[in-house]
Amino acid sequence: MKKILIIGIVASGKTTLAKRLSKTLNIPWYELDCIVHHETDNGRYKRTPAEQVAVIKDIDSRGFWIFEGTDRESYRCIFDMADSIIFLDTPLWKRKIRIFIRFLKQKLGIEKSYYKSDIKMLKMMYKWTRDFERDRISFEERLQLYNKKLIRLTDNNNLRSFQA
Repeated sequence: MKKILIIGIVASGKTTLAKRLSKTLNIPWYELDCIVHHETDNGRYKRTPAEQVAVIKDIDSRGFWIFEGTDRESYRCIFDMADSIIFLDTPLWKRKIRIFIRFLKQKLGIEKSYYKSDIKMLKMMYKWTRDFERDRISFEERLQLYNKKLIRLTDNNNLRSFQA
């Protein structure tokens, strides 16, 4: 496993798993949200789908990588580029709790955020979670195309199967 895509919905544990795998395998990891929403001296802006793919292809040309993020049509090319796809399918109840805890930590300044952590964003995270569950069947159908390289986890704590 040298090109890994970690996919999942909000608060499924993607970033935590990506950081752990990155350290264990000594492979750089990239948050897809940071590729979509690029930080500049003038603030954050959303890259076009073509710009997103260009950044992804540049990273891919450098060698090994771990990408983590939610499923977006604009960068589904990563599914083909990855040699392993990890779907972090954390139980819904756990994700809902994590969303709220994340919100509290960000409001208290305990956890960093690249976005404005407010009630509107909290509501959006719950909306994205509902939308994912509503559209889960179509997501699962897309995943079936990559069954040979798919790993499904319901917890981000078990790294035994990923030791180098």
